[in-house]
Amino acid sequence: MTRTGAPTPTLATGVVTETLWRASAPIFDAIMEHPFLAGLTAGTLELDRFSYYIAQDSHYLRDYARALSTLAGRAPDAAATAMFSRHAANALLVEQSMHSGILDELGLSGGSGGSGGSALPPMSPTTLAYTSYLLATVHGRPYAEGLAAVLPCYWIYAEVGTRLLRQSSPNPLYARWIATYGGEEFAAVVGEVLALTDRVAAEVPGVVRETMQRHYLTSARYEWMFWDAAYRREGWPVG
Repeated sequence: MTRTGAPTPTLATGVVTETLWRASAPIFDAIMEHPFLAGLTAGTLELDRFSYYIAQDSHYLRDYARALSTLAGRAPDAAATAMFSRHAANALLVEQSMHSGILDELGLSGGSGGSGGSALPPMSPTTLAYTSYLLATVHGRPYAEGLAAVLPCYWIYAEVGTRLLRQSSPNPLYARWIATYGGEEFAAVVGEVLALTDRVAAEVPGVVRETMQRHYLTSARYEWMFWDAAYRREGWPVG
């Protein structure tokens, strides 16, 4: 893949979200150049790397749903509470439906192995670090900061999916994954969160917006690390 320079966000809803995207442009460039994503679209990504990714994403989505549920409880209005409650439920549905189907095809069960496949491997160092960071931020920091921390998982996946969908993949398994995140339905979900981010950011002091950006960039870096960990099949360095 070629470098995208400073990619124009397709979903930004206001000044703050566009500023966040521009600040993260080098990270997004690195994500789009990563051999994991290049292998997805070419259909050449080794299946064990994709299997590793799906297993870790199952772990991730369960904790991400917990983070979204926490934001729902701390939301500034009923509409935001309803939105994050719905998104938390949808994260679990993705883990239970799309992921479980793929896990079955890959010979993994997603749990204890009761469905006939092997149990999921434990959380990798990167998965544990990322989810711990998200949960600590949504529980221990102001609402605006937690919102910024969860945003990259929404937005980067939508932007990656949009770009990969133009090429898709000759591998049906990889094409199914790309279609999930590159479709209009997911883009609409992300648009809701971006609009809320702009509204919340408009009501906080500039110093808080700066902190929001730091959280956003930290999570964006974790997104790159998550794909990189899958490509390397990262393990714990000591037993």
